[in-house]
Amino acid sequence: MMSMIAAAKKVLGVIPGLLMMQALLLVSPLSLLQTQAQAAEIEKVIVDTDIGDDIDDAFALGLLLTSPELDIIGISTVWGDTGLRVQLLERLLRETGHSRIPVAQGSAGISTTPFTQARWAQRGRLPAQAPMEAVDFLLQQIRRNPGQITLIALGPLTNVAAAIKRDPETFGKLKRVVMMGGSVRAGYRKSEYVAPRPPDKEYNIAADIPAAQTLFASGVPIVMMPLDSTQIRVDEVERNALFGHGTALTDALALLYHQWIDSYQPWSSNTPSLFDVVPVAYVIDSRLCPTTPLRIVVSADGYTTEAAGMANAKVCFMVDKSRFFDLFMSRLLQ
Repeated sequence: MMSMIAAAKKVLGVIPGLLMMQALLLVSPLSLLQTQAQAAEIEKVIVDTDIGDDIDDAFALGLLLTSPELDIIGISTVWGDTGLRVQLLERLLRETGHSRIPVAQGSAGISTTPFTQARWAQRGRLPAQAPMEAVDFLLQQIRRNPGQITLIALGPLTNVAAAIKRDPETFGKLKRVVMMGGSVRAGYRKSEYVAPRPPDKEYNIAADIPAAQTLFASGVPIVMMPLDSTQIRVDEVERNALFGHGTALTDALALLYHQWIDSYQPWSSNTPSLFDVVPVAYVIDSRLCPTTPLRIVVSADGYTTEAAGMANAKVCFMVDKSRFFDLFMSRLLQ
């Protein structure tokens, strides 16, 4: 009798361990990512974007929203129809369960680039209250979090320059600016199998040259992702995997992508280049894009050239594409 009782106790003692193992097996990949991110330092970021023209901003937002290492303090719109960009973001954030993220609106301006995703954006809701002005929002958040915020600049630098001019002391308390822009040693190219052109006037810089000059003269730490490192294309195999995945986020990206290719746009390609995804990926994992300290000067006609003197930027010239796609695809296919 005593041996039977002892055996029963032994079995009962094993059951909690088995239940714990089952629970661990049921933990989702996202939960594991969140646990890992909690163990590491969470990066506070503000994103300044001209989402809605080229498609790369939407893919960049996709990576941002699926990366628990990043605490998205807010998103601001820049260049052209900034109000319609707010509507696009409202719909994207709402449909993907991220409505809590504040959206601020930059000053409207004239853009000659087509707003290719306007039809999707127009179905976004107008905010109940007018969104906060982008420069006010940026400076407010820097004051609340001095030395802690990384500004990810994905469009023309209009809002950035306006913030510097309004309150350079506060802007100087940013942790850093990580930006997509410029062309230092190589220009645009259609394919990685074709030799790159000489350095070009890259769009984000050339759109607002005085703004770019203001940033590079500001003394704030800059990490620069120029054309040299950002012309990474997402081919049909990857697109099919993403657009067939079936989450709210990948469904939204699929619709935005198809509006992009169905518009009269200057890129004339069905294969997107992930320019703006590279700075986001760098903030998550800096190992995928080693940098070189350089002094960058923005010319009066919009070129970004190396110059002698003290470095004012860290420049990435080459991305580890395998590491980049491992990160990008695994996050969006969660």
